[in-house]
Amino acid sequence: MRGSRTSARRRRHVRVRKVVRGSADRPRLAVFRSNRHIYAQVIDDDAGHTLTQASSREAGNAGLTVEAASKVGALIGARAKDAGLTSVVFDRGGFPFHGRIKALAEAARKEGLEF
Repeated sequence: MRGSRTSARRRRHVRVRKVVRGSADRPRLAVFRSNRHIYAQVIDDDAGHTLTQASSREAGNAGLTVEAASKVGALIGARAKDAGLTSVVFDRGGFPFHGRIKALAEAARKEGLEF
């Protein structure tokens, strides 16, 4: 056995981040899933600034379910649209693209984000 599940995710995340890079024209939509919550940030890597963020910790989005992830995706999509962003690069953070990560991505796409 090569290590824990967390270290395997970190290796995948490093591998993904070698390719995925956000800019002012097309920022990075980074997703992180903790044991209790899910977080999403739109980041301009060139300037090193977070442009907008959303999480399941906000009112009405408690928990770590597919429904909560969908709410976070819709919220980040709406906030990105309000900030004038239409296109982003999706950074799944080393997590497999299914379940809660996929639900967040699909909800953000429904709000008008392209990736």
